[in-house]
Amino acid sequence: MHETKSRLLYILLYLWQNTDAEHYATTGDILTYLKENGISCDRKTIPGDIAKLCDIGIDIEEERSRENRYSLSSHLFTLPEVKLLMDAVGSSKFITAKKSSELANKLSQMTSVYQSEELKRNIYISERVKPMNEQIYYLVDNINTAINQGKQISFLYFHYNQYREEVPNNDGKRYHFSPYYLVWNEDHYYVVGFCEKHQRITTFRVDRMKSISILCSDAVPQPKDFNLPDFTRQVFDMYDGTKEKVTLLCKNELMNYIVDKFGDEVETSPTDNSHFKAVVEVSVSQTFFAWVFQFNGDIIITNPSAVVSRYREMLENALK
Repeated sequence: MHETKSRLLYILLYLWQNTDAEHYATTGDILTYLKENGISCDRKTIPGDIAKLCDIGIDIEEERSRENRYSLSSHLFTLPEVKLLMDAVGSSKFITAKKSSELANKLSQMTSVYQSEELKRNIYISERVKPMNEQIYYLVDNINTAINQGKQISFLYFHYNQYREEVPNNDGKRYHFSPYYLVWNEDHYYVVGFCEKHQRITTFRVDRMKSISILCSDAVPQPKDFNLPDFTRQVFDMYDGTKEKVTLLCKNELMNYIVDKFGDEVETSPTDNSHFKAVVEVSVSQTFFAWVFQFNGDIIITNPSAVVSRYREMLENALK
């Protein structure tokens, strides 16, 4: 019985690594592989073993001929899915170049050796800004563990000064924090939770955290009425503070940007052949003004007048 179980696992492993929709393994191929791994059986045993694997849901395609051929028709991920995941890993600013390569290689093993080679030939680890700190990968793991265990964490937090030196926040004292969620936004990881120092729910960027310790203290319970989507919209999408309806005059080619930023249900209407109007609800802040400014006049704030004045005042101050 032990040898039968081992044989089934070896057959499955061989089919996983060496077959796909375009590549088959013959009965002889499987027998040779088993022999190389110290397992002997005859040719008549293989069809029965394949049937047992199919009985438990393994998708193996059989092609009957003078010598039967077999292939694992579907792996855990399809080839496009693996490619998508590898591209996400490679382009992420959060994951170091070294870790990106390691993860991409592991993901390529979710396919056959033939598909893996295709993927590796197309691997591109982005040269965009990537962190040097390998510890970031493990900071996320520690935070996730604390969330699952319902425990508080403590950590150091820092920012960069004008000399690109790390400067500790909070006078170098550790923050005590009850983590609720890890949120990915604008290619950065943030932890959302209750901060003891601020006495409210807030966020910290994970790559600015150091020396995370999981404490014995239970986390402060999450408020029952806390809504994560609403909170992240407030923090990350220009809704932090008092909301106000603002009218924007936009060039037609910028509709994609408006929809990407404010969603499919944003209120818009054409104004002339070249422009449309968008009415959006935002927090009137530097974050919002900076977003408008990047379009170099192709998006203009037209209403309310107080917001128009504040934006002009900000521009005038910037030119002084």
